Amino acid sequence: MIRIHVFVEGQTEETFVRELLYEPFLQKNIFIQPILVRTSSTSKGGVVSYAKIKPQLNRKCLEDTSAFVTTMFDLYALPKDFPGADSLPKTTDPFQKAEHLEIEMAKDIAKQNFIPNLLVYEFEGLLYSQPQAFSRWFDVSVVNTLSAEREAFPSPEHINDNPITAPSKRILKCCDGYEKPLHGSLIAIDIGLETIRQQCQHFNQWLLRLENLK
Repeated sequence: MIRIHVFVEGQTEETFVRELLYEPFLQKNIFIQPILVRTSSTSKGGVVSYAKIKPQLNRKCLEDTSAFVTTMFDLYALPKDFPGADSLPKTTDPFQKAEHLEIEMAKDIAKQNFIPNLLVYEFEGLLYSQPQAFSRWFDVSVVNTLSAEREAFPSPEHINDNPITAPSKRILKCCDGYEKPLHGSLIAIDIGLETIRQQCQHFNQWLLRLENLK
């Protein structure tokens, strides 16, 4: 059985891997396990510094060479010391930005069993795959607002990374009481993995790569 360790930056992403990825991958004879990154000896969660993340990725790659190691980090608000952050291509294409940073991270980790991945632009972007799923938790007016925002972009992954208008900021603005650890994973479960894959090109390409590991 192929084994994959997925480093995630929060409890919501950890739940996402367990609830939406674990079973479909197990059916393909792939065991996938989330690992919450450590920010200190006593704290977990958040990619606040690449210097704190790199040793964890290196360690896992080396201690379990028969398994693969990958990441599920947000492209939005990456730390300034992230590989390639100072040489981003001058483009508005979010996929080109993500791919550049992933290539640079792969070079920096330099392990055969490491597969870099960034969410474009962040986890909440995936929730725009089906704004109607918010209706279970929030007023219908929220669905209308989120649907209009979604239609303004080519895909959920194109919703921008501005500190004011990033997906998470938009959701917080219109969804009173939204809590990512509570609502984020539940809404994603309601949407379903296949819908997210159909809507989110970069995310789907990552999963395809994992599914085709040998």
